[in-house]
Amino acid sequence: MQSNLGKIQCIAFIGFGEAGGILGCDLAARVRVRTYDILVHSNSRAALEAKAKAGGVLLCASLHDAVQGADMIISAVTASAAHTVALEAALALKKGQVFLDINSISPESKQENARCIDAVGAAYVEAAVMAPVPPQRLNVPLLLGGAQANAIAESLRALGMNATAVSDRIGVASAIKMCRSIMIKGLEALTVESLFAARRYGAEDEVLASLHASFPSLGWNSAFPDYLVSRIAEHGRRRAAEMREVAQTLMDVNLEPTMANAIATRQDQLVDAMQAANIAYVNEGFSWRELADTLSGAKA
Repeated sequence: MQSNLGKIQCIAFIGFGEAGGILGCDLAARVRVRTYDILVHSNSRAALEAKAKAGGVLLCASLHDAVQGADMIISAVTASAAHTVALEAALALKKGQVFLDINSISPESKQENARCIDAVGAAYVEAAVMAPVPPQRLNVPLLLGGAQANAIAESLRALGMNATAVSDRIGVASAIKMCRSIMIKGLEALTVESLFAARRYGAEDEVLASLHASFPSLGWNSAFPDYLVSRIAEHGRRRAAEMREVAQTLMDVNLEPTMANAIATRQDQLVDAMQAANIAYVNEGFSWRELADTLSGAKA
């Protein structure tokens, strides 16, 4: 279904968490932005209202209110909520609107969401977010897929976003992200397992020196290990959920998700251990060594 998008004038974000909040607030300097987040019905409403107001974003009381009259609807929710949002949005969308699905879900899940949106005459475009949003904000790389991927990529670039169309088929962009995640999140999980064990043996300096000698460009002798472990410490639960979507991606093409499942387990395990020890993630001054020592002491 072709949309009538020319210049985007109004965007509705469904989900105003980390990604939706950052992108929504940055885009509010360029176009009208409104949002709906399920937390509006919780004790977190006041904080959500303050966040939206500070970013120049209109907080709506319902998904239906948020999408009315919006040129583009951007779904930025958890993997488990992505299909429910697509179903609910389909009840409110009209011809000419575009539904941009940036959620980290499997290619088949994106295709299922596309069928919901296409059935009501709106246009579905998938997007794969290829890096953490906070450092790069609007410049975070987005890979788009779908019949209108080229046109939507051009519209997003006009708003200062880093969007590239990779396929006219739904699922290809998601497959790129899912397959890449095996390597990226796998490296995070391997780093936790390797370095936490090395720390307990008093061998971490030698292990890191050996890794640096093998891969000198990565920074194993500086901040790289802290960064990798911090991604799990801060977002491990969400990343584990994404890895289960990766596992589904592999099963959909008859591949056993041995590594994907193990990565999800390791990501969850670190978060479980931190919660059991009442350790809250703090970004400033994060040290994987301090975390490893604290957890080791708690276990002892």
